[in-house]
Amino acid sequence: MVLTLRYPKSKLSAWAALCALVLCWFYIFPGYRLPTDEQIITEVLQLGSAWKKNETGIRLYRKLMNGCCNPQKTFALTRENTPLGTVLWYDGELFYFRTVRNDTYPLFPQEPLLKTPLKRCAVIGNAGILKDSGCGRVINRADFIMRCNLPPLSTEYSKDVGTRTHLVTANPSIIEKRFENLMWSRKAFVDSMRVYGHSYIYMPAFSMRPGTAPSLRAYHALADAGSDQKVLFAGPDFLRDVERFWKGRGVHARRLSTGLFIVSLALGLCEDVDLYGFWPFSVDLHRRPISHHYYDNHPPNSGFHAMPEEFLRLWDLHKSGTLRVHVGRCPKEAD
Repeated sequence: MVLTLRYPKSKLSAWAALCALVLCWFYIFPGYRLPTDEQIITEVLQLGSAWKKNETGIRLYRKLMNGCCNPQKTFALTRENTPLGTVLWYDGELFYFRTVRNDTYPLFPQEPLLKTPLKRCAVIGNAGILKDSGCGRVINRADFIMRCNLPPLSTEYSKDVGTRTHLVTANPSIIEKRFENLMWSRKAFVDSMRVYGHSYIYMPAFSMRPGTAPSLRAYHALADAGSDQKVLFAGPDFLRDVERFWKGRGVHARRLSTGLFIVSLALGLCEDVDLYGFWPFSVDLHRRPISHHYYDNHPPNSGFHAMPEEFLRLWDLHKSGTLRVHVGRCPKEAD
């Protein structure tokens, strides 16, 4: 089919032509419509627990992630990849940069800290479907466990989400809301971080301008308290490249979720990737209502992330055997 467009003679006709083109696109390529939540849930149920690991797919996606984003070398700023005088362009703000000087350079580790490839990685989202999942013990058995946005790991949740952590992200907005930007007291923050053990705290300090100061304060709060935890600052080039990678694969969002950034990191660094708590829907597999998070029911700001689109991309990787998405209860024999 060949579409012929003529230049319209007025703004009104130009608008009509554009609308017609959009309508033609959806009629000719109906596959570009996002399925409804119900359709996605039905597909998940139809596949059931069937899953087969695809070594070829795993190697291919690791190659794709390393080719686009080079996570091993760029996921965190180091003195090796970010020497003094480097200009860091913020990935979340146009035309804004920061030059690396003596106030920030010593905060970077000397070189990449993770020995890759990592073996079996578990990436833990915070979705309500984790509640009563009984997945805690199988999560704890992973070789490297990544968590998102400082989730609670108290005893009441451990049977579902586990207790071990090797890397946890900390969005600067959490530092602002939960710990008053660390402007008055550091003790509550330092005490709350102990639940994550000797983990890396991964922060996007140079992504948005408001996040820089609280991220630096978080670093100093832990360092001054003699904490064994190490704050890593996300490389803005890595975040930018990952965003471009997924938007080129059908994720339309103002900003990718933290979870998808961390899954991308795992795909580039790990031999096996298991996902838990990635479920952006308001009902479980039995159509029963569930909370947004396993620990509360506060949804994110609407229009900022595209969670169902992200889930579809991850589900495609699940179906191909490239990673495994766990969306129901973990079997008792695995506990």
